[in-house]
Amino acid sequence: QVQLVESGGGLVQAGGSLRLACATSRSTFSKYTIGWFRQAPGKEREFVAAIGWSDGSTHYADSVKGRFTISRDNAENTVYLQMNSLKSDDTGVYYCNAAQNWGKGTLVTVSP
Repeated sequence: QVQLVESGGGLVQAGGSLRLACATSRSTFSKYTIGWFRQAPGKEREFVAAIGWSDGSTHYADSVKGRFTISRDNAENTVYLQMNSLKSDDTGVYYCNAAQNWGKGTLVTVSP
């Protein structure tokens, strides 16, 4: 069973930064592409970023390119999402995904 645990959310002012973490098992980390998605209040869940399991290739939504960076720590079996220059539009619950499994999410609130 794939288990994913997100952390690092919080309240930040616009222009600030946060780093989210997605911790998982070694078997998941070494087999699957891991992605971050987010869901704003009243909106559908949307793709944010992903990192490949084999070559570490990264992909980003256009809305976060140049501001967010996804990375992986092989020793800690953890994927990070560094979020800079945050905007109020970035507010939402951020979820980690692997093999169509979801974590419980972590809330990010960006104040104007």
